[in-house]
Amino acid sequence: MKKTNNWVTFVIIHVAFMGVWGALVELPEKNGFPATLGFVAWTLSMIPAAIVALVNNKWKLETDGRSILLGSLAGLLGAVGQLVLFFTLKIAPAYLVFPLLSLTPVITILLAVVFLKEKTGLIGWIGIGVAIAAILLLSYMPVGDKDSTIGSGWMLLAAIPLLAWGAQGFVMRFANETMKAESIFFYMMATSVILIPVALYMTDFSQEINWGFSGPYLATMIQMLNAFGALFLVYAFRYGKAIIVAPMTTALSPIITVVLSLAIYMVIPHPLTITGMLLAIFAAYLMGVAEIKKDMALEENISEKP
Repeated sequence: MKKTNNWVTFVIIHVAFMGVWGALVELPEKNGFPATLGFVAWTLSMIPAAIVALVNNKWKLETDGRSILLGSLAGLLGAVGQLVLFFTLKIAPAYLVFPLLSLTPVITILLAVVFLKEKTGLIGWIGIGVAIAAILLLSYMPVGDKDSTIGSGWMLLAAIPLLAWGAQGFVMRFANETMKAESIFFYMMATSVILIPVALYMTDFSQEINWGFSGPYLATMIQMLNAFGALFLVYAFRYGKAIIVAPMTTALSPIITVVLSLAIYMVIPHPLTITGMLLAIFAAYLMGVAEIKKDMALEENISEKP
């Protein structure tokens, strides 16, 4: 992949891939392909993306202990969140789950505030407040509404990938200080592959499994969107300005997921639920802006030091 300033292309591809992935990821499970095997398909799809990344980086890979530890920890948190996501989508539709998961920057920021004593600024705290309001609205299911039969239990399950991915962002904050993105991506892939036996052990092979096109083949195609979408995000950040890239990618992907998912389910949620979705996406945008402003302030402080 040649160096280019056309970061907009990378952003568009990332947003499109991740948005479509979010809307379609639950289809194989609904067609009789177990969630645990869906995780295996996701893991395997990471391999070609990691190879492309390494080739682009001339096969250079950080192999010191710190890099292996941080990269593997980021991969473990990402993989755990991904595995639980598949089970979450068994009980709740994507148009409810993904607006909540877009709030992962809230967890990253709160961890930085608590453990690193960082300050998030007014925009960050506003984003956290909006996120709380969004969660309250998403948890409210009016009696008689189609989604009321789902209940609010799905939010407890969705909290696991929310926390895992938020913590992953916290870990990657340290990893990016000394590692190239390609190395981080490789260790994330490697850690996920190691967890394949766990996923297979959790699979109930006594049940009827769809081994046709709508099972493993469709699952792999959908998961490829996730793997390469993440890879394109790496290059969007490399060649574009983070203050623009982060808010765009954080907020736009969930919008595509929600719109496509609603079209697939052919439903119109309760107005309060829709409000919660919009607030969650807006909160994610604010979190992206807050993170970038904090990084810019840090860079200014460093540049001012003699």
